[in-house]
Amino acid sequence: MPHLSFPQIRIVTEATLGVSRSRTVPIDRALWLPLGTALLLFSALYAKPAYLLVRDWTNFDNPDSGTGLLLAPLAFWFAFQTGLKATRKPAIALAVAFLLASIGLRYVSDLAAELFTMRVSMLIGAAGVILWFFGVKQLLAWWLPFVLLGLAIPLPELVIAKLTAPLQLVASRIGASLIEWRNIPVLLNGNVIRIPGHDLFVAEACSGLRSLTALVNLGVLLGAMLLAKPWSRVTLLVLAVPMAILINGFRIFLTAFLVFFVSPEAGSGFMHTTEGWLMFVIAFASLGAVASLLLFIEGKLARRGVPEAASHG
Repeated sequence: MPHLSFPQIRIVTEATLGVSRSRTVPIDRALWLPLGTALLLFSALYAKPAYLLVRDWTNFDNPDSGTGLLLAPLAFWFAFQTGLKATRKPAIALAVAFLLASIGLRYVSDLAAELFTMRVSMLIGAAGVILWFFGVKQLLAWWLPFVLLGLAIPLPELVIAKLTAPLQLVASRIGASLIEWRNIPVLLNGNVIRIPGHDLFVAEACSGLRSLTALVNLGVLLGAMLLAKPWSRVTLLVLAVPMAILINGFRIFLTAFLVFFVSPEAGSGFMHTTEGWLMFVIAFASLGAVASLLLFIEGKLARRGVPEAASHG
């Protein structure tokens, strides 16, 4: 089987992220004053949503919001590693459209006390500033930091509620099907799984939304760092969704199996938490294996294309 060496992986990563420092340039001194003024105005306009966002990230009573503490520093690190393009072509008209949309969304969302759109307006405003001073190519070069910052914004409670209920039911059905496959009598009533002597309630925390979010975040990072082609990145991201749902359903089956054959304590407390962490590890390893397979396919297609191009040349 052909082997893709680690130096080749490093080259793919640098080409993907644009982290080759030799291609970056420092900020022109002529831009220091206007860019500094723009950043001050941006900070003044978005101080409130930024403060509320950081407050949510550091609210450890709600672990669903804490991913920003990891994703935001990664976003700024990737932006720093990518650096600035050597050619600067400001897109003033497009920048004005972005800035006007950002300010309007900021004002309307503040009136409606809607935090999600207020935070999204920050990203639109930041994109407008980049377009004004550096242009479209620079904004595209920083696609990964913007995606990570977007993923770091907590979803509205309404959206979470809409996603949680279907995920609960799907996970319950998968778990019940696997239990039945093991010849254990089972009765499924919504998100309540009844096996002889025990009723298992699939709570909101067990819906799999948290693991789904984590796998999507990991899929974005792995796709950006390892894969070079858009089709492979999209494939990895798409596969992360059913993978998270299936693994969460298997976790419910495993809990019921242990409760039925081992001990009722397996459905709660330390053992239940340990099962959850084990499923996280399996999910992350599975997604990494899929990313490695896609990387191998990319390398194989690239090696096949080189001789063809040489023969035509």
